[in-house]
Amino acid sequence: MSEVRELYQEIILDHNKKPRNYQVLDDANHKADGHNPLCGDRVTIYVRLNGEKIENIAFQGKGCAISTASASLMTEAVKGKTVEEARQAFERFHDLLTKDTDLLSQLSEMGKLAALAGVRDFPMRVKCATLAWHTLNAALDNEEIPVSTE
Repeated sequence: MSEVRELYQEIILDHNKKPRNYQVLDDANHKADGHNPLCGDRVTIYVRLNGEKIENIAFQGKGCAISTASASLMTEAVKGKTVEEARQAFERFHDLLTKDTDLLSQLSEMGKLAALAGVRDFPMRVKCATLAWHTLNAALDNEEIPVSTE
């Protein structure tokens, strides 16, 4: 299990140091801002929808390693998916971090997002890991009020 934990830590560190899809998406047709007041994480999610498909997604912001890695991993996970598939991915991810369920059964279906499973042992960090996801939901809903984890 320690080898798996090390791999997950490497994934988080890699996505924090070299976040994927970290840019302003000039042709985005959906956008939302999010903020975690407890630790100061801030994120802006940019989405270009084509019908119900997430054709492109990007983010900008600054925050802790968990917040940045989660946003980076999220953009990779939902790019090319439908809005409904992205919402289902959020529900699975949120359940992974917040529900007392069989962790091993969930990890196999989560792909690289499973790297953040250890966050469930640190309840204060769950908000860091889910900020980008809540902000994505707001962007998909065209909500103009910034998302707050409080």
